[in-house]
Amino acid sequence: MNNAEIEYKSKEEIKRFQEEKMQEALQYLSRHSLFYQRMFREHDIDVAQIRQLEDLRQIPFTDKKDLQLYNQDFLCVSPEKVIDFITTSGTLGDPVTFAMTDKDLDRLAYNEKISFLCTGTQPSDIVQLMTTIDKRFMAGLAYFLGLRELGAGIVRVGNGIPELQWDTIQRIRPNTIMCVPSFILHIIKYAEEHGIDYRNSSVKKVVCIGENLREQDFSLNLLGQHIKEKWDIDLYSTYASTEMATTFAECEYGCGGHHHPELIICELVDDNGLPVEEGQIGELVVTTLGVEGMPLLRFKTGDLVSIHTEQCRCGRTSMRVSPVVGRANHMIKYKGTTLYPPSINDVLDNTPYVENYVVEVDYNESGNDAILVRIGLRSQVIDDVVKDLKDRFRAKIRVAPEIEICPAADIRKINFPDISRKPVKFIDKRLSSAD
Repeated sequence: MNNAEIEYKSKEEIKRFQEEKMQEALQYLSRHSLFYQRMFREHDIDVAQIRQLEDLRQIPFTDKKDLQLYNQDFLCVSPEKVIDFITTSGTLGDPVTFAMTDKDLDRLAYNEKISFLCTGTQPSDIVQLMTTIDKRFMAGLAYFLGLRELGAGIVRVGNGIPELQWDTIQRIRPNTIMCVPSFILHIIKYAEEHGIDYRNSSVKKVVCIGENLREQDFSLNLLGQHIKEKWDIDLYSTYASTEMATTFAECEYGCGGHHHPELIICELVDDNGLPVEEGQIGELVVTTLGVEGMPLLRFKTGDLVSIHTEQCRCGRTSMRVSPVVGRANHMIKYKGTTLYPPSINDVLDNTPYVENYVVEVDYNESGNDAILVRIGLRSQVIDDVVKDLKDRFRAKIRVAPEIEICPAADIRKINFPDISRKPVKFIDKRLSSAD
């Protein structure tokens, strides 16, 4: 697979290319997917008539509930062809299993190779992975496969343990690290407390996952600014999900995650499932290309983004995806204001006396959304923490949630449960309340 040059072609060429790939994907699903065979039959869809990208709108959406209820019906290969099993959490609480073939792992390696190249990573680089490669996690394996394909050096340290991270940096001298942005602040704090000259270390670049670094205008958000103030290293954002098996990575100009047209078709829809205008926020809907084991057609990711189609200064003409505004099912209506968890996190991640936190959303007695933020504090804090925090929230998001001060150790147990692969900072109790 080597179609990366399509990212530099004209919009018309990209569209024709994707329509050819789309028709191949539809034919494959009609032959091998029990789920989509049933969908096509029930909705009287002739895939041969789906010729243009716009024709995809004739096909119903697929969502996470479908994946959980009919998981095995999405499998398009015989069981003996499955090489790797991965899972992701879903809306019903049970994990969704994804089965990957040898071909899918090759596709995953290609995806991450071209994504790392987009961030300027070269074969001569050494990359320290501060992400787990176990716990049925796709991303950690994907990074390893992509860097191996690229020919870069790889240091698999895993997440957490700042002491081990700095020991590895000092021993092996990687120039790039890959981690969740907020963890950068943790390793900076450890370095400051232990006399490590982190600003003059070998690390010059961070490829970030899982959290936003930028606002919708692509300027650094408070978290990104805080990192840069402490440590002047190059920051690159990426966006991906298990279901997409595709990454959108920033280039050096930091103006959104670049789309790989050979790997995925993207749509942006409103609450009614209709296309949104360019520059407007909508839910990202994807159709995977080249996936053998469990390809998806018009899958609703739940992620709210905007799309930019003007040519990037790096020369790529494929579209770019903005930072994620939030998840469609995580929208909060609070005191007349519409919020998403990232805006709350942004305030907390950049309050110097906040050690850790968890945001809980539930319904109040009137049936409206209620927000409780549990905060763990650092050793030295100001006199009236709750008042100061509420002032910070009002200045940034216009409203202030309820705040409860808790021991940082208790919050840490919530943030890092044994079975979780990512930090837990948001708990939506409205789902259980609605049952």
